[in-house]
Amino acid sequence: MFCYQCEQTAKGTGCTVQGVCGKMPEIAALQDLLLYSLMGLSQVAVEGRKVGVSDNDVNVFTVKAAFSTLTNVDFDPDRFMDLIRESITLREKLKTQVGSAGGEVNWSEGPATFEPETSLDGLVKQGEQVGIKTYPGDNPDILSLKHTVLYGIKGVSAYSDHALVLGQEDESVYAYVHEGLAAIQSDDLGVDEWVDMALRCGEAAYKSMELLDAGNTGTYGHPVPTKVPLGYKKGKAILVSGHDMKDLEELLKQTEGKGINIYTHGEMLSTHGYPKLKEYPHFYGQFGTAWQKQTKEFADFPGAILMTTNCIQRPKNVYKENLFTSGMVGWPGIPHISDLNFKPVIDRALELQGFDEDNVKQEVTVGFARNAVLGVADKVIEAVKSGDIRHFFLVAGCDGAKPGRNYYTEFVEKIPMDCIILTLACGKYRFFDKDLGDIGGIPRLLDAGQCNDSYSAVQIALALAKAFDVGVNELPLSLIISWYEQKAVCVLLALLHLGIKDIRLGPSLPAFLTPNVLDVLVKNFDIKPIASADEDLKTILG
Repeated sequence: MFCYQCEQTAKGTGCTVQGVCGKMPEIAALQDLLLYSLMGLSQVAVEGRKVGVSDNDVNVFTVKAAFSTLTNVDFDPDRFMDLIRESITLREKLKTQVGSAGGEVNWSEGPATFEPETSLDGLVKQGEQVGIKTYPGDNPDILSLKHTVLYGIKGVSAYSDHALVLGQEDESVYAYVHEGLAAIQSDDLGVDEWVDMALRCGEAAYKSMELLDAGNTGTYGHPVPTKVPLGYKKGKAILVSGHDMKDLEELLKQTEGKGINIYTHGEMLSTHGYPKLKEYPHFYGQFGTAWQKQTKEFADFPGAILMTTNCIQRPKNVYKENLFTSGMVGWPGIPHISDLNFKPVIDRALELQGFDEDNVKQEVTVGFARNAVLGVADKVIEAVKSGDIRHFFLVAGCDGAKPGRNYYTEFVEKIPMDCIILTLACGKYRFFDKDLGDIGGIPRLLDAGQCNDSYSAVQIALALAKAFDVGVNELPLSLIISWYEQKAVCVLLALLHLGIKDIRLGPSLPAFLTPNVLDVLVKNFDIKPIASADEDLKTILG
């Protein structure tokens, strides 16, 4: 196996024996084979669009299947076998449609002609022959850009799938995903064309986040500032981690009147700010944070645990008997809820002891998405003009287990008191519970939500730029971004698509970027690695 799609990849170069995430070689091979089959399906889809054929089943399947290959999402071999076979069924069906419309459907070789073996061992052997190092072309910079686009497409697919659950989709996003996946198997594009393909991936990423924002706010209302207890109260309990708000809503409905309190974990914290979800009285608070203490937090939780997406380390024996999955998540031996009927989770919660006393030590405030912040924009603008606010920092992104991520805690702690900090995604758990005070009644720490709420943060920046009649890059704004997996890659590409410059990225740069590709990013976008907190603050603020 070879995988270097996440920031924590082994030795900073690539996992070759077993994934740091726990991914075994057979799963890596099956994921590579699924991606290869999706590239063949995408080749047919691209030809189809040339003659006016776009099959929605193919569109939806492609993003769902690509989503399953994200870090920590799916380690179930049976599900990958099913996905690979379904991709071939859909491909052949689409070929018939495209051929009938006069399109090209004759390929002599490659993924559009691929036929899967019938056994698991056979599929694994096939997957070992089509890994990411086998993509056409001998130029390392082009291969680097192909991998960048692939990982960006995985992130786009994740956000698109989340949006689709809430009734939002867009043909242009599907079209790009197919174009990008199909192009990876070509050898007729140069470096400049692949740089453009990467920026277009950022365009699709921005659109997918816009769709998800529309789904979230259209269904649950715009987030409002909300105090969330950190801790628990006496009673039965279910903990929900991940990202899927539809799953959370359904669980809240199904637990009404059953004496079970619902807690959030990880990026689900931000859901407490949505008005429609706040209506449930048993939707209580946040138990635990994310990466750093995850194993202990899950082991200590005396109720059932529902994981709705990724951002969880490999399930441990100490708590997996109480763990259930839903949405795209799949792990061998862990019960999966595929139909939003959470009775097994509820029954398990009722069997377990729950909390025997109340214990709340602190509260944090969430809900500072674009509507909330722009609702006080006049105060913010006046504070900037008067000099009370000197600078804005977006300190956002993913969390992880590397000690180097302590940089973000130290950075926030050292930011001067006349600066505002906007944060989102699970990277905020390095500092989310710190009391940083306020500036004229405006909290210095503004939690904008989940990683996909980068869209909301961008809207805030665009509104401020318009108010001051300057470009976004001329604002007193600095972006300090941490990354871990492929959704972060697509967010970064979205920012580059928007022309946003001077981004500091860490704790280490992506292993899939060659020196030449990195040089392009530095020259065109002034992207740079983080240094130390003191050095970076001195450079930014002078």
